Amino acid sequence: MFGLHYKLERSAIGLVAFIVLVASIGGLVEIAPLFTIDQTVEEAPDMRVYTPLEVAGRNIYIREGCYACHSQMIRTLRDEVERYGPYSLAVESSYDHPQLWGSKRTGPDLARLGNKYSDAWHTVHLYNPRDVVPESKMPAYRWLLRDQLRTDDLGDHLAALRTVGVPYTDEQIANASLDAYGQANPDTAQANGVAERYGDATNIRTFDGLPTRLTDMDALVAYLQVLGNLTDAAHQPNLAEAE
Repeated sequence: MFGLHYKLERSAIGLVAFIVLVASIGGLVEIAPLFTIDQTVEEAPDMRVYTPLEVAGRNIYIREGCYACHSQMIRTLRDEVERYGPYSLAVESSYDHPQLWGSKRTGPDLARLGNKYSDAWHTVHLYNPRDVVPESKMPAYRWLLRDQLRTDDLGDHLAALRTVGVPYTDEQIANASLDAYGQANPDTAQANGVAERYGDATNIRTFDGLPTRLTDMDALVAYLQVLGNLTDAAHQPNLAEAE
């Protein structure tokens, strides 16, 4: 072993060739699975896209740096499955750009957070985490309840996502602003359009508890409440085993 090492060090060309060989093997191991991605990543027929309000909430999630302390990927380890639920599948992140799997957990994983807690719980928790979790180290995000959500550019966000493969229709893009308002105001005419364009399973309600107003809190809570609920693929044994 050491003899080979000494010989390589004495030959510049040999050392460079050996480094290139080792790097090529490492690169092949990482790249090769991409050639079979169509076979390894199953399709989920029930997969739906994020609504405009959920897209806005995801953008706020990124803006506030939530991904720095929370992951969105449950590994196949037994303790994680028992704590968080079924392990994450690649297909569940099909429409995530960028993906928010993360690797650091100062706080818990959020991959299956959707509808685990009430909207009121999330609102209070984001406004002042210590009110519901006394030992929490999470900062307060009080301005989310104060700031009005910007909706005039949501159509552009959906159009941008469509360019990278998210199947938004022209109708969904054109009605993005109205759908964002309607999802958080169930008693308005705009709410009917949300269900028609995104399905009856879509959460349509006043997320922050403040009717008629559309706040950043509405958007973020709407996003948190859909995590893990865009598809039931993880709860279907055949798909989970295929992954």
